[in-house]
Amino acid sequence: MKSPARVLLAGVATLATVGALVGCSAAGGGSDDSSGKTELRVATFPPGADEAAYEAFAEQEKQFEEKHPDIDIIGVEYEWEGPTFAVQLAGGSLPDVFTVPFTDAKTLLENDQLMDVTDEMEDLGYTDSFNPIILDAVTGDDGHYYGFPRQAYANALSYNRQLFEEAGLDPDSPPTTWDEVREYAQQITDATGKAGYSQMATNNTGGWQLTVGTAARGGRTQIDNGDGTAESTIDNDATKEVLQFLHDLKWEDGSFGSKVDLDWGTINQEFAAGNVGMYTTGSDIYTALVRDFGLDPDVYGITVLPLDGEDAGPLGGGDIAVMSPTIDDETKAAGVEWIDWYYMQKLLNEDAAVADAKALSESDQAVGTPLLPVLSRELYDESLTWIEPYINVPRDQMTPFTDNIWDQTPVGEAKVKTQEVYALLDEVVQTVLTDENADIDALLAQAQTDAQALLDE
Repeated sequence: MKSPARVLLAGVATLATVGALVGCSAAGGGSDDSSGKTELRVATFPPGADEAAYEAFAEQEKQFEEKHPDIDIIGVEYEWEGPTFAVQLAGGSLPDVFTVPFTDAKTLLENDQLMDVTDEMEDLGYTDSFNPIILDAVTGDDGHYYGFPRQAYANALSYNRQLFEEAGLDPDSPPTTWDEVREYAQQITDATGKAGYSQMATNNTGGWQLTVGTAARGGRTQIDNGDGTAESTIDNDATKEVLQFLHDLKWEDGSFGSKVDLDWGTINQEFAAGNVGMYTTGSDIYTALVRDFGLDPDVYGITVLPLDGEDAGPLGGGDIAVMSPTIDDETKAAGVEWIDWYYMQKLLNEDAAVADAKALSESDQAVGTPLLPVLSRELYDESLTWIEPYINVPRDQMTPFTDNIWDQTPVGEAKVKTQEVYALLDEVVQTVLTDENADIDALLAQAQTDAQALLDE
């Protein structure tokens, strides 16, 4: 077993109680006339989370309200999805405190849709603690801060150890090249009839994972000009290699599987059900797979992405705890208290980290899912020693990732019109997976033109 300082693991917080979800309303937060407390609506799990997750949150909610008796926490089911998020935000149906991916923050900042928390972040002393690259994700053109980065991850290759064994593959020796991924996928399909490899293709996730594959092969889909503008570089050799790889898995090998319209939620369902041998996604996925999709922990494996090319790296990502600028001052103050206590303190304070890990562990929730530090690596490594007694994820099954991720340099996601370009690239991925004779060169040429038009708007 590796020492905590060498293992890339961190506890992941969970949210909401069943009663809160049943009783919450769509109205905004604020003073509750009946109790005198400030009602704070906070984002919780996507639909499908297990009962134990709610039990864990109930304990955390109790701890918070004991420290803040003037605040009443109300959980609201929440799952960020690119195509529907803007409608929810415009319609005022989001909770007071919610999370968004790094990639969506810049668009929200441009549209003045996030609450300025500069003074609060400085008062709490966080501005000097964050990794500057990650802090940039919540920094507006005015130099102010509009959210709290709460977690980061690197994209990785998740795989099913049981399907590996059934195919005669060693689950402790996952593939290290894309050619090996293809070979392993073929063996899995031949031996089990399951999809040896699958990939997301809809709801902006097709473009996201196409970009992941591009970065892992040394390419980039966008060049940031540093002045708020960008140049589309989708039509490159690395992106072409990814699409050819998907084409060959689907049409030559038959190892991709029949489902070509999967997104983040549905591919996780398929993987948890044992229908997918390998897929690429964020290194933080273990928590959701077990909590929301019923994955058997014994079958889970994760490894770093195969890298090919001088500038190759795993595409990074993460999310930010934010608030709407339309909430009142009282709700904002309560929201900052919640974000600080629930998301941030366990990254900085030993007592908070232990209390969080203990509450999760006692409810059989994941403690130790692989993440990347949003603060310094030194502080991150130290925090792992705090929660070591409570880490309950199968670390021995994660060593292909945790032993090797520090040798890879994460690549940041594109900053301009990121989600819009991902949506555009969905169509390219779907075409390759549904048309055996798809012209990849023509698809990329058109996608580059269309993407540049988006960037020039």
